[in-house]
Amino acid sequence: MLHQPDQLDLMFQALADPNRRQMVQRLSEGPASVSELAAPLQMTLSAVVQHLAVLEGAGLVRSQKIGRVRNCQLETQALRAAERWISERRTLWERRFDRLGAFLAEQAAESEEENGA
Repeated sequence: MLHQPDQLDLMFQALADPNRRQMVQRLSEGPASVSELAAPLQMTLSAVVQHLAVLEGAGLVRSQKIGRVRNCQLETQALRAAERWISERRTLWERRFDRLGAFLAEQAAESEEENGA
């Protein structure tokens, strides 16, 4: 689980790359081998491994080598931590917009009263 802002920074940096997001998307469907992750991508297998290392360093992916095959799976707890962080910010802004809406409605009502009187 993420407890440090630095870990959250690493996660968002890792997700900034579209290829890594594509890998995360594929892993959200279930575990996959490195070869399966590499298949739709236009890059070498070694580049895919480097991207996976970034995802693992950010705590988003876990891999395990069994024989000659490296299998990867998504660390859903890490994604939940990012989701929670985003949700907290969204809630804060929704409250602010609600207050702004109420203020603007009050101003409009006062303006109507002044113009109607």
